[in-house]
Amino acid sequence: MSGRTLERAAWSCLGAGIVGSVVHVLGGTTNIGSVVYGLALLAIVVSTVISATRHQLDRRILSGFFVIIAAIIIGQLLSAASLGAVEHLVAEVAFFVVQITLVLGLLLVAQRRIGREPLGILADASILSLGAWLVVWIVVLRPLFAAVSNEPFVAGVRGITFSLSAVVLFLLVTLLLGDSDNSTVVWLASSAILSSLIGDVLWALHEAEVITISLAARNAPYVMALFAACATLLHPGIRHLTAQGSYHAARPMAGRLIVVISGLVVPIAVFALTDAQDTRDRVVRTVSVLFLSGVVLLRVVIAVRANAQLQSKLIESAQTDALTGLPNRSLMLEHVDTALRTAWRDNRQPTVLFIDVDRFKNINDSLGHAAGDDVLIAVATRLRLILPTHCVVGRIAGDEFVVLDPQTNGPNESMVLADRVLESFHEPLALRQGDVFVSASIGVSTYRPSVTNSADDLLRHADTAMYRAKESGRNCVAIFDESMLASVTQRLAVETALYRALERRELRLVHQPIIDVGLGEVVGFEALMRWDREDGSSISPAEFIPIAEETGTIVPIGAWALLEALTHLGEWIASGICPRDATMAVNVSPRQLSDPNFVNLVSEALTRAHIPARQLWLEVTEGVMISQPDQALDALTKLCDLGVRVAIDDFGTGYSSLSLLQKFPIHSLKIDRSFISGVADNADARSLVRTIIAMCESMGLDIVAEGVESVRQLQVLGEMHCAKAQGYLISHPVPPESIASTVATINDLGPWPRTRRPG
Repeated sequence: MSGRTLERAAWSCLGAGIVGSVVHVLGGTTNIGSVVYGLALLAIVVSTVISATRHQLDRRILSGFFVIIAAIIIGQLLSAASLGAVEHLVAEVAFFVVQITLVLGLLLVAQRRIGREPLGILADASILSLGAWLVVWIVVLRPLFAAVSNEPFVAGVRGITFSLSAVVLFLLVTLLLGDSDNSTVVWLASSAILSSLIGDVLWALHEAEVITISLAARNAPYVMALFAACATLLHPGIRHLTAQGSYHAARPMAGRLIVVISGLVVPIAVFALTDAQDTRDRVVRTVSVLFLSGVVLLRVVIAVRANAQLQSKLIESAQTDALTGLPNRSLMLEHVDTALRTAWRDNRQPTVLFIDVDRFKNINDSLGHAAGDDVLIAVATRLRLILPTHCVVGRIAGDEFVVLDPQTNGPNESMVLADRVLESFHEPLALRQGDVFVSASIGVSTYRPSVTNSADDLLRHADTAMYRAKESGRNCVAIFDESMLASVTQRLAVETALYRALERRELRLVHQPIIDVGLGEVVGFEALMRWDREDGSSISPAEFIPIAEETGTIVPIGAWALLEALTHLGEWIASGICPRDATMAVNVSPRQLSDPNFVNLVSEALTRAHIPARQLWLEVTEGVMISQPDQALDALTKLCDLGVRVAIDDFGTGYSSLSLLQKFPIHSLKIDRSFISGVADNADARSLVRTIIAMCESMGLDIVAEGVESVRQLQVLGEMHCAKAQGYLISHPVPPESIASTVATINDLGPWPRTRRPG
């Protein structure tokens, strides 16, 4: 038989048990009831044989089923035969064997599936079983002992058997209340055991003459138990009965609490509502209540301890970094606060080092996050090894570590400590992937009452100094001073205001004309951004453009600038201010190029301004081709497919090579002003510019000289056949409304060079 067939047979047996129990009760002492009981016994025998042949059962479980079946058959036959005292004693011994076997089997299963909180589960089960024992003693056992006082041995064995029922209940509750997910076969086995226990209680109540119950009703639970045992044996899950089950995602605490409270309240109510009948009854009641009270007290102690441990773990997890085991930000602030509060007493100046692992993202991207985690663990280990024991090391975020030395006496000792940490990074970190070299930028902040008001201040100052170290080229140390705080405050103010600058119309464009050196006419413009705040102050592009790039606001600002510049060009062409083929150059940042929607934005701006794509020049820096080559190549290629032309701005100041010029779709180079400034009187500068111009001619690239400020510079550039130029000699950047007069003045001057400077 297949597993599916056996599973269906198991459910059929359970259904047969329900029907059989009802039929057995209705049949009474007639042959129908006897037939049903006989069928149940036959079914359990057949199921045991099938299970033994089809399922690879634990031999102990299989043997237990055989023993239980044999003992039940013997006990039932002898009980029904109405024989003498010896036979009755043997029958009681058979039922005793059933209980002993159930206890051993449940012990085997429960100890495998008890879960993560064994003491609490055992205590709850003890409360339930002791409460059940107290009720059984008062309601069943005491009257039973009185009813069979003429057969002391039978009464003794029966009493022990009923006592074991409490143990069976204890183990069953332990199994069902455990953290393991209880499978179908566990519930089938539990239903068989519970049905058997109900039958035992009904028999005991009848024989104790507490209540008169018919034989059919007393045996009906056994019929159910036998068929439920059949279902348990046939179900394919029985082979995993003793295996460790998976744990509940959430512990069923509410249901468990209700069951345990009920198991405590009911016995207490029965105890309170009944009186002791004799000395033996009084002793048993007293001892049972004492044991129950002790278990309840033990359960309270276990719960309190578990709660304290849980709170301790929660506090530890809330204040400790899970990866490195170091204190996190909140705990480090507590350590720093403690050091500051005791600094005056010891005349100390506690120091905080803020350590950031340089280019950590590259490690994650190249070696994977597992290697990144290994690097962080290795850094944490190294810091703990090289620092004095009184120093506290913490990890407060990502690749950022903090070191607190509460015993330094001033900046000199702080720098010695920082240099020691910096030198420790000169040795490679041994990872599973191999040796890895990393460097660190370190910010140092030493406690000064005039500057530091709190632990958060000291940590923030060290963080500020760390960013100064990064700006200085990384792999170095910077110590905090007040000027850094002013700089950070100013940067934050600029960053905050920049988010609203566009909607407040504080941003504007100015344009610098580009001339054809040979003709002396304006052939294009470069759009430059300016920011005039509402308070009348102006922010330099050198200050706010990097912030916009870092925060991502450059994307909407750049989209606005692109459309605004093309719109201006369209208006000037329509008004006849400039030639119809005049170009507009717009600077593009790396953040814009990495925006997947940037190409669509460019196409939409060209369409809305009615400007041909060939008249738009997008200027990128050389660094874009180095830092983000794949993204830049993809974006620039798509832009060129639109017809847009690409220029390298400030050529010569970056790290570009001829191979990059060949790889990327470049149409023009703009020679940086640092080279142009020397062409008038420096032979080396002239030679270098001449070489660049010759290279562009050979590669078919357009060329523009930036920063032309003297007539001599323009003369030399003309002699070198430099095609185009821009600079203060020709015109300063001017607002759109001044472009008409500026262009007219430049064109009126005729072919360059001239001695007058327009604009």
